[in-house]
Amino acid sequence: MATPLSATAVLTALRAEGVRVVEVGNWRTHNRNSKGAWGPVNGSIVHHTVTRGTASTVAMCRTGYASLPGPLCHGVIAKDGRVHVVGWGRTNHAGGGDARVLDQVVAESYGSRPTPPTKGNANGADGNARFYGWECENLGDGKDPWPAAQYDAIVRVQAAICRAHGWSAKSVIGHLEWSSDKVDPRGFTMQQLRADVGDRLKHPANWSPGQSAPTAPAKPTPARPVVDLSLLTAAARRDPVRSGTPVSYTGARVVEAALAAEGLLAKKYVDGHFGSATVTAYAAWQRRLGYTGRDADGIPGITTLKRLGKVHGFDVVA
Repeated sequence: MATPLSATAVLTALRAEGVRVVEVGNWRTHNRNSKGAWGPVNGSIVHHTVTRGTASTVAMCRTGYASLPGPLCHGVIAKDGRVHVVGWGRTNHAGGGDARVLDQVVAESYGSRPTPPTKGNANGADGNARFYGWECENLGDGKDPWPAAQYDAIVRVQAAICRAHGWSAKSVIGHLEWSSDKVDPRGFTMQQLRADVGDRLKHPANWSPGQSAPTAPAKPTPARPVVDLSLLTAAARRDPVRSGTPVSYTGARVVEAALAAEGLLAKKYVDGHFGSATVTAYAAWQRRLGYTGRDADGIPGITTLKRLGKVHGFDVVA
């Protein structure tokens, strides 16, 4: 059992669920509370109006008629998907219904649908005190279509109520499941509606069908190494073995690692010094690319170095 949502709370819940709400007149205080209890609430009932035309339907549901004063529901779900809230508190929407159904809704204990009701408006339990009510604009003849925008709004409204109370979709029933003398809603099944509400409740309130699940942010691509050709050639021309003065250069280590990956240089020479072993290996790389003579002397040039970088993931600046 739950305390009914306040007018402000339900408005917040509906809008968070993506419902387009139209506030009608003094809906926050328009109710039948003087005629009976309002709450504790246990679920939400879906109806059809047996009317055509949004303006006249909203007016009727707000004011009622001679034998049944309004409001006749809490909100009217129009063909275009907008929800016109017309009252808040006790409303004349559910009438009498089967107490066994109420028990099953309270416990959310039934299978695909509650036990078929055997009580109706004249001899049933007071549903106006225990349920939220939503009238959906439709002739109820099984032929009047349910536009996608309207059906989506019905799902969103019911999900908003369930989410606000922590209920499952089994707290949503049709009028025909509550009262033995009712047939609404007609044109879709409550089993399908509950399935769609349940699916929606698996997602955040602002979810829309067709949205993909959030994905983890892509990992940043590591920066590619950059080899400075002028520093590299200086290291290549200064053989540390002959000069006795090793000159280590990070870019040289990158190139040596690439030559080792090509099978042209032993891994023990990947030391950043670009000595005679590396010069010999680089000459072999130049010959592999078709260079001969002085063009294959082991001293890196811009063309051969870029070719090596393209294969092994480094860039070159001259």
